[in-house]
Amino acid sequence: MVGPQRPQFVLFGSSIVQLSYRNGGWGAVLADIYSRKADIVLRGYNGWNSRRALEVVHQVFPKVWHEFSLIYVSPLMRCGWQPSLVIVYFGGNDSAAPHPTRLGPHVPLSEYIENMRQIAIHLKSLSDKTRVIFLSPPPMNDETFRESKSCLLSEQVRTNEDCRIYSEACINLCKEMGLKFVDLWTAIQKMDDWRNTSFTDGVHLSSEGSKVVAEEILRVLKEAEWKPSLHPKSLPVEFGEYSTYYLVTTKSEHKL
Repeated sequence: MVGPQRPQFVLFGSSIVQLSYRNGGWGAVLADIYSRKADIVLRGYNGWNSRRALEVVHQVFPKVWHEFSLIYVSPLMRCGWQPSLVIVYFGGNDSAAPHPTRLGPHVPLSEYIENMRQIAIHLKSLSDKTRVIFLSPPPMNDETFRESKSCLLSEQVRTNEDCRIYSEACINLCKEMGLKFVDLWTAIQKMDDWRNTSFTDGVHLSSEGSKVVAEEILRVLKEAEWKPSLHPKSLPVEFGEYSTYYLVTTKSEHKL
């Protein structure tokens, strides 16, 4: 445990989240923007769907520490400290077509909606000050995905139309529950030549695609009427007071 306590923003999701700390990734962008203002905590799990997320959401976000619990929680959690913001992304893997063996990531649409509902209910119950933003499934480049996965998959198991359907369901759920959300399916497709610039493999986001995600999250935070505001311009800089140890100009008057 380190101090002082800063607001904690948790990114919870599948590979779109796990890979977000790569160079130019949207998680890395947020961590840079919120430097000395908030801690960006990564909880990304490659290959996960909403069903798997719901199975462990109580372990990732425990509500109560009990001395006999087998679930590890951080010292901050033990003293009742809960995240100020949770950004959630699941749905891309859920939208994959069902496999004949019934294995794989596919989750029926109705179950996906209910899983996301239960995840939202749990997160909102963490504290009165815990805010939640859902990211809807982004679009994909069907052709690039098929080519990049040809050595692993015998046939295409996911389409951009599937992404649209699950994205729309996620957005409708957010509207129903009064949750803040980012419509990634629409936002990314506003880019010029989005199919070739937004992804590394047809699905996972490039730095250009990640830029859109970060911008949209910041837009939601700016427009949200949350008190206190979680927009970076509204948060204080940790140890932001002037220090005589700062570098000065040649005039010896101003810090750099």
